[in-house]
Amino acid sequence: MVDTDAFGKLELELRRGVVVLATLSQLRAPRYGYELRQALADKGMAIEEGTLYPLLRRLETQGLLQSEWRTEDGPPRRYYSLNANGRKLLSKLTDSWQGMNDAMHRLLREE
Repeated sequence: MVDTDAFGKLELELRRGVVVLATLSQLRAPRYGYELRQALADKGMAIEEGTLYPLLRRLETQGLLQSEWRTEDGPPRRYYSLNANGRKLLSKLTDSWQGMNDAMHRLLREE
């Protein structure tokens, strides 16, 4: 029998490992926070606000995102998008993820 608490902790570790890649993948075009959360959730990667907004600030501080405030069409919103460094990192992380995913597929198919 699998310990539910242990499973939850291990699953959280797996999610933490892909949250950055998932977030970067949805910032090829500018999005504001709620719109980004919805795009991620619609594709099966729900992220809590308390995780997403600190992540966005950290990625911007690391020089991977650019942001700007927009006031058209409603209340002011901060839009985030990849800059050149972010696009390069997304490409490298995508290649790395695909390699790991292929390896895991082979490992998990073993009997």
